[in-house]
Amino acid sequence: MGRNFLLQLNICFIVMHLLACSRVQRGHCLVPQRSIISIGAVLDLVSLMGKHQKIAMEIAVEEFNNHLSSSKLDLQVKDSHGNSAQVIASVMDFSKINQVQAIIGTITHNEATLASELSDPINNIPIMSLTSFASKPQLSSPKLPHFIQVGDDINLNMQCITSIVGKFKWKKVTVIYELNNDDFFSDPGILLSLSYSLKLIGSEIDNHLAFPSLSSLSNPKSTIENELNKLKKETNRVFLIVHSSLELANMLFEKAKQIGLMEKGSVWIIPNEVSGLLDSVNSSVIFNMQGVIGFKTHFMEMNEGLRKFKFKFQRKFALDYPQEDNIIPSIFAFQAYDATKAIFEAANKSSSHGKFILDKEFSKKGQLLHSPIFNIINVIGKSYREMAFWSPKLGFSKNIVSDNYDDDDSDGIFDTVYWPGDMKSIPKGHNKEERNLTIAIPSKGAFSQFVNVEYDHSKNVTSINGFSIKVFEAAVRRLPYVLNYNFSPFSGSYDEMIDQVYNKTLDAAVGDTSIVAYRYHLVDFSQPYVESGLHMVVTEQPAKSKTWKFLDAFTKEMWLMMTVMHVFVGFVIWMIEREVNEDLRGFGSMLWFLVTVLFYAHREPIRRPLARIVLTPWLFAIFIVTNSFIASLTSITISQVKPSVLDIQTLKERNHTIACDGNSFIVKYLTDVLKFKPENIRKINSMSDYPAAFENKEIEAAFFVAPHAKVFLAKYSCKGFIKAKNTFRLGGFGFVGFSTLIVTEFLTCLVEVKLGYFQRVRVLLQIYRRHC
Repeated sequence: MGRNFLLQLNICFIVMHLLACSRVQRGHCLVPQRSIISIGAVLDLVSLMGKHQKIAMEIAVEEFNNHLSSSKLDLQVKDSHGNSAQVIASVMDFSKINQVQAIIGTITHNEATLASELSDPINNIPIMSLTSFASKPQLSSPKLPHFIQVGDDINLNMQCITSIVGKFKWKKVTVIYELNNDDFFSDPGILLSLSYSLKLIGSEIDNHLAFPSLSSLSNPKSTIENELNKLKKETNRVFLIVHSSLELANMLFEKAKQIGLMEKGSVWIIPNEVSGLLDSVNSSVIFNMQGVIGFKTHFMEMNEGLRKFKFKFQRKFALDYPQEDNIIPSIFAFQAYDATKAIFEAANKSSSHGKFILDKEFSKKGQLLHSPIFNIINVIGKSYREMAFWSPKLGFSKNIVSDNYDDDDSDGIFDTVYWPGDMKSIPKGHNKEERNLTIAIPSKGAFSQFVNVEYDHSKNVTSINGFSIKVFEAAVRRLPYVLNYNFSPFSGSYDEMIDQVYNKTLDAAVGDTSIVAYRYHLVDFSQPYVESGLHMVVTEQPAKSKTWKFLDAFTKEMWLMMTVMHVFVGFVIWMIEREVNEDLRGFGSMLWFLVTVLFYAHREPIRRPLARIVLTPWLFAIFIVTNSFIASLTSITISQVKPSVLDIQTLKERNHTIACDGNSFIVKYLTDVLKFKPENIRKINSMSDYPAAFENKEIEAAFFVAPHAKVFLAKYSCKGFIKAKNTFRLGGFGFVGFSTLIVTEFLTCLVEVKLGYFQRVRVLLQIYRRHC
């Protein structure tokens, strides 16, 4: 009985199994088979960026395959290990062996081109590159018609770095980059463009430091330490990491912190490739990067689809890479996810032959569109803080809503930056251990108002002041770094002082030094901080005295016409008023009224309206004539003041003796250019000696540069000195011996000090003018 029951049960199971198989078979015949689309991925799975990209692509493929579709994506991943040869080999394998219909990954245009030359089928396979690139019109070449870039435009990265440097006014920078398997440095125009952009903002590249890819280094930490020790010996402390993997940057900051390059005074700027992954690094990496500034691609996370992707990413990343601490998706994960989704749409619109139509998925051929906006970040504490936004069109901005910028003023955005070494003020970017500059100043100039050197023997102290010194010190305070210098009084002539700068005995010279052609060929000059020229000062010619000089203010006809009109108006008023006005009945009263009305001192009341109508316009006429008389008489008086010598030709014809500052270039200018005889030139080295020389008839004229002439005339104009009409244009006063870079800085700083030419002259006159 039991055996029969078991036998029947077995037969029942067999029948049910056959029926199930039959249903499955019939179902298979009714439901069409899904076509498989193979996608190849070439990623650097050693790097954190590559891991993010792999997980994001796998999530995108799962989402596609879970939807009802006639196609199924099959993702095949190859690890390039950051090696360019491995990338090319993987692309060739996908085209020949694996027969994929699209390739995506960190593949550069150069690598794809080389692979296509070795394997013709690659030319017909769409390739989506996740690497950064330099945007070029010729990117989509006929050789690779389906090559599409997804990564950031490197040119925008360089523009953002330049804007940061310009914002803080660092004048010298050190550029650091990694020579990995991308197109960054296969194009020399990128670094040239960066160098040119920095020059436009008054900066320059002081040093270059290039690291090979980490995969090619046997002992990367030792190599990095050796190279950083070389940088430590240099004076510049502004380091721009313009291109690097996160792994290299991590080792770089670890060693920089150990050898003291992350202390006060240092500046570090990290690129998008590093900043974009800071959400996914452990605390030790953040600890080594304290005070670093960076920029990362901005994207909005409010979309519901992105929230779902973030949740799926964190769950899958934790399962595949349990050794990683943080599992927040980076911008590179989102880019890979978006690029793979673009393949979805191409797969749904593919032809019966399975060929993609990727170009229609992009509004700009060869590039995946994304917003060129960066978040400017500052690494501090356990993470980083976002300080501002940057775009190539609008620069820095405080706030942003989607793609619409607020029109806020960017001033104050970077007021609370935390720099390396817990420094709150903006670092100068300069090594404090640089030697002091030895700057000469003329100690025996004729005009101590510009440079004055006094030695206090009791205190054994030398005091240095004067207008030129104040201008120089004000400009130095505006420099974006510390300029260490010592003033060295120089007792020789100005030309001898310039020769010392030319021979490198002195580093520079500061004072009332004129910029002239023969000096300009020897040394560099800053921009002139005072305009200049050569003026001739002489005594006034005694004016001829004239008793009735005031009558020359008007012509005889004018005097006669005004007298007749005045008498006529007075007579008319007298005729109108004499019957009703007791004060104007007599003829004598009328004459007295004519005199007093000239000075608006008449006391007689005017009673009749008709008389008032006559008098009112005449009072206006008297007012105009009186002021015209005063102006004309003043002009006549001033015109009587004439120089005793009109021009230099008269001086040379009469063989007169002239004077000038013996230490200045004027002696050479008078003999070589104006052709005065050397024996007729007297050298006077003190401003106070000129009046006595004029008074004793020892000289007939003195030559000063324009600022000196203004000071001299302001002090001694009451003693009968006047400037002749001859003026010879010169280059102005400038500082001597500075490099081209510092020359540009001083031009900017002198403008910022707001000591305009007329303001400077006004200040001098106010300080040194003596009222007569």
